Amino acid sequence: MSNDSGNVLLALLTGAAIGAGVGILYAPEKGVKTRKKIKEKAISAKDDIASRVSHATEELTKTADAKKEDFERRLEDTISNMSYKADDIILTLEKKLEDLRKKNAQLQK
Repeated sequence: MSNDSGNVLLALLTGAAIGAGVGILYAPEKGVKTRKKIKEKAISAKDDIASRVSHATEELTKTADAKKEDFERRLEDTISNMSYKADDIILTLEKKLEDLRKKNAQLQK
């Protein structure tokens, strides 16, 4: 999880805790009802957070997969281009070698 996602999750959890605390302080109901409401809200918050984390994980996985595919495609293109350049260099060197052989043959006569 990226640093920004971690900060968002921390802010979400902090907000949920503060909201639950304020709710308890201003609850006009008996303790049993208040605890039941707190439990329900906690379960709801847990489910919401789990859903958001799952969604964030899916999005990060999709992004990572797309970046991986893009990297692999670019790497393949780079290797292909380098291969063509290497072929050009080899052809140039072969021509130079042939020229040197001809000059050497003329000098040996």
